[in-house]
Amino acid sequence: MMQQHYEHFARGYDHHKRYDEQWRSIRNRYINRHPLCELCQSHGNYKAAQLVHHILPLADGGTHDESNLQSLCISCHEKIHKRKKTADAV
Repeated sequence: MMQQHYEHFARGYDHHKRYDEQWRSIRNRYINRHPLCELCQSHGNYKAAQLVHHILPLADGGTHDESNLQSLCISCHEKIHKRKKTADAV
């Protein structure tokens, strides 16, 4: 119930419609090719990636194309979204 509330009000879209079986296949293929967090790697750290992030969000016209994807650990993913929220608030 709380998840449905979050999907509807916090995200503004139905997560299950946007991230369907096709996305899961793309995500699995990408993370298998890029198993380490790409941001951590750019700083010389090696940490396993748990998520695949859209660099340009789908809501802003981004696609599932590999050039728009990035493997991230949970920490880096949260940092990216916190920066975006801070920038949006300004």
